[in-house]
Amino acid sequence: MKALEIDKLRKSYGSTDAVKEISFSIEPGEFFGFLGPNGAGKTTTIKCITGIASFQGGTIKVFGIDVVADYRRARTKIGLAPQDFNVDIFAKASDILWYVAGYYGIPSALRKKRVADALERFDLGSHADKRFEALSGGLKRRLMLARAMVHDPDLLILDEPTAGVDVEMRHDLWRYLQDLNKSGKTVLLTSHYLEEVEMLCNRIAIISGGKIAAIGDKSEFTMGGKKLEQTYLEVTKGVNGNGTK
Repeated sequence: MKALEIDKLRKSYGSTDAVKEISFSIEPGEFFGFLGPNGAGKTTTIKCITGIASFQGGTIKVFGIDVVADYRRARTKIGLAPQDFNVDIFAKASDILWYVAGYYGIPSALRKKRVADALERFDLGSHADKRFEALSGGLKRRLMLARAMVHDPDLLILDEPTAGVDVEMRHDLWRYLQDLNKSGKTVLLTSHYLEEVEMLCNRIAIISGGKIAAIGDKSEFTMGGKKLEQTYLEVTKGVNGNGTK
């Protein structure tokens, strides 16, 4: 059974095809990089996976569960850390986790433990009573990860999880993500920081113009001593190793 299976996904906004019948799958336990330029279809695909957006064609299954036919059960399998901070900025960190755990129907007694475990896992215990607006950029990102994991999903989707944080905090976030993957969680990562994708991911897909332009093991993208960035530019812009087309 695949952790994620997308077959001929098509999503349009009016007369514009944002995603053009893409197909790919992710194995359980993979750390999968999903790359592409702005507007290529990455976030649209994520919205279709998580049920935020409907789609016009194809199927999406998460651990064998159809995300349309059995939306509620599929959603329990997914944790999403979006790029934007879509939270009540005046809420305390612990309350944000409490509310989300409740959204997933976790009973109060277990919810208390899940919130405490999430705060501990991401070293947020001393910040539990701080309002979101008072947290640093790095702590906000850690809280987004904690929120995504509070219901213990099997697939973690990360949309630019280290955006806007300094180098030291980025490395701390990488450690959290590696630990989650080592614990058995399947991770789908989108990022414009290609060095973190190259370091963290074992398989990569590049989407361009709404289509999958390249997919394979990381070794295929870094063959012959190439950096991932070079291959990415070759795929998306036709730029060769000398920086020319």
